[in-house]
Amino acid sequence: MENNINTNETVPAQEMSELLRIRREKLAALQQAGKNPFDIVKYDQDAFSTDIKANYAEFEGKQVSIAGRMMAKRIMGKASFAGLRDAKGDIQAYIRRDDVGEESYADFKTYDIGDTLGIKGTVFTTKTGEISIHATSVTLLSKSLRPLPEKFHGLTDTDLRYRQRYVDLIMNPEVRATFIKRSRIISEIRKYLDERGFLEVETPIINTVASGANARPFISHYNALDLDVYMRIATELPLKMCIVGGLERVYEIGHQFRNEGMDATHNPEYTSMELYQAYTDYHGMMELTESLLSHCANTVLGTTKITYQGREIDLTPPFRRQSMNDAVLEHTGIDFYACKDGAEAIEKAKSIGLEIEDKTASVGKVLFAAFDEFVEKKLIQPTFIIDYPVEVSPLTKRKPNDPGLVERFELFIAGAEYCNAFSELNDPIDQRARFEQQAQEKAKGDDEAMPIDENFIAALEYGMPPTGGIGFGIDRIIMLLTDSPTIRDVLLFPTMKPIE
Repeated sequence: MENNINTNETVPAQEMSELLRIRREKLAALQQAGKNPFDIVKYDQDAFSTDIKANYAEFEGKQVSIAGRMMAKRIMGKASFAGLRDAKGDIQAYIRRDDVGEESYADFKTYDIGDTLGIKGTVFTTKTGEISIHATSVTLLSKSLRPLPEKFHGLTDTDLRYRQRYVDLIMNPEVRATFIKRSRIISEIRKYLDERGFLEVETPIINTVASGANARPFISHYNALDLDVYMRIATELPLKMCIVGGLERVYEIGHQFRNEGMDATHNPEYTSMELYQAYTDYHGMMELTESLLSHCANTVLGTTKITYQGREIDLTPPFRRQSMNDAVLEHTGIDFYACKDGAEAIEKAKSIGLEIEDKTASVGKVLFAAFDEFVEKKLIQPTFIIDYPVEVSPLTKRKPNDPGLVERFELFIAGAEYCNAFSELNDPIDQRARFEQQAQEKAKGDDEAMPIDENFIAALEYGMPPTGGIGFGIDRIIMLLTDSPTIRDVLLFPTMKPIE
C-alpha cells in the first residue's frame, strides 16, 4: 500500500503551507456536512491488531471493531485498502463501496494518511495471505491536519525526533517498543521490591538544602515564604529519616534534578530509584542488585544474556567484585595506597599522564581520579567496584579494619555506572565531621560539595540502625535493556534547547 509522499523534514515551506491548507479545507467540508470528527467522544474498540494476527483461528470470520491511525492507503476504484496502526501494531483493512455504502466510501477516499479511523468488519485472509479486516463501516475519529513523514524515510532527523517525540512514536514502531519496555521494566522493579517487603514512599522534590549527593542544584524561590529553595538532587536523606522512624525497608522511584552538563548518559532531569534496608550492609545491596537486574532482564527480555551496542553482556549472578585500588593497579600498574602521602600520589598520577589540579589532594582523591580516567570505560561485564576512599564518600560507613576506606560499591556495565551503594553511615558525630569537611571543599570552590544538613544530623541523633542503601540510574538500566545508545532515546521528552 502507498503512503503519502510528503515529509515534514524535506518539503519546502511553500509546499507545506499548501498541504496544511488542503487538509484544513477537507476538515471544513466535513464540518459543513455535519461530519465533524472532533464531535465524536468515544468509539467502542474491542480488538487489537497483534491479538487478531496471533490468534487468527479464534478471530476468523468474526466481527471486530478496531481503531488506529491510517498509515497507508491504496484506492482501487470500488475497493480500497488501508493500513491501520493501533496501540499494539499494524493491520490491513479492506474497504469496498458496496459494503460500507457509497457516501461513506466517497468520504473515505478523501481521508489522509495520519487520520484516525474506527473500522468495524470481519476478520479474513486476502488472496495474498495477509490477515485483514473486511470493513462494514468506517468512521473518521480524528483529522490529521499535518502530513506525516514519508513512509520509507520516516522521521530520521535525530534532533527533530526528540523535539517531536509524538511523531517519532507514530512513525517508528521500535521507538514505541522501547517506551513500552521502559514501563514494563519499572513495573517489574516495583513488583520485585514490593514482594521483598519494601514500602514505596514519596519525599519532597523542593528542599531548603541541596544534599544527599555531590551535585550542582537548580535553584528556585518560594514567593509565599520569600525563601530560596532547591530542586532535589537525591532522595537519600529523607529516605534514611524514614529508616530512623521505623519504616525498615523503603524505596522511591522519581525524578532528580542536577544543573550540570548533558551527554550520552546524562540529562539534567532524570529518573532514579533509591532504596534503604535496615539491618543489612553493602553486601546485602550487592545481592539485591544482582537479583533485581537479572529478574528484570529475564522477565522483560526472556534472558540474562543480552547484547548492548554490539557487545555481549551477561547479567547472570554473581557479578565480579573488585576493590577500587586493585582495579586501578590492574589497569595502570600503580598501587596508589603504597604512596606515603598525596604529593607522592600526585607524582605517580602525573607519570601516567593524569594531571591533578588540586595539589593538596589526598591519596584517596588521586586514586578516585585515576579510576575515573583509566578504569571505568574498560569495565564491560557487570563489575562491583568496592571499598572507596572515605574522602569521596561523605555518607558511607567506614570499613572497621581500615578507616581510610568505606563500605561502598558502584556497579559498572559496558563502561558506565549503573548504581551506587553504601553501608550507610549512622554515626551522627562522624556524619557532622564529614559534612564539615564537605563545607570546606565548597568554600574552596567545589560547587558540587554538600552543605551541612542539620535536620538530617538531628534524625541520626535519634538513632538509625545499621542500614544498606543503594541508588539506581533507572534511565541507564532502560538503556541497557533496550540496547539504546543515549539517554535521550529512553526519555520521552528529553531536555532540549528551544529553537529560536
